[in-house]
Amino acid sequence: MSVLGYILIGIGSFFYFLGGLGMLRMPDVYNRLQAGTKATTLGSFSVIFGVGLVEPGFLGKALIIIAFIALTNPVGSSVLARAAYLKGVKPCEKTKTDEYQGGDTQ
Repeated sequence: MSVLGYILIGIGSFFYFLGGLGMLRMPDVYNRLQAGTKATTLGSFSVIFGVGLVEPGFLGKALIIIAFIALTNPVGSSVLARAAYLKGVKPCEKTKTDEYQGGDTQ
């Protein structure tokens, strides 16, 4: 089990690396937010579950932490994106769809 745990920790670290790379490469705040959120969610899941497999006494707590992240991370990122939109942060020129435009933004 510990070998699988270390493999998951390595995979989670790779997701964190991809998230950092996405933060550097994406053109606007909305794409950066998406890249960071996806990578940290998947990275955290992998690392925390891997630690839970390496240390079986932590596994129950790890599953609770994973559930908390699964519930809060998407909500937090969508709130940040909405706040940026309401403050007037424009998406990049290549963006084709604006889900907030014409809707209730208050």
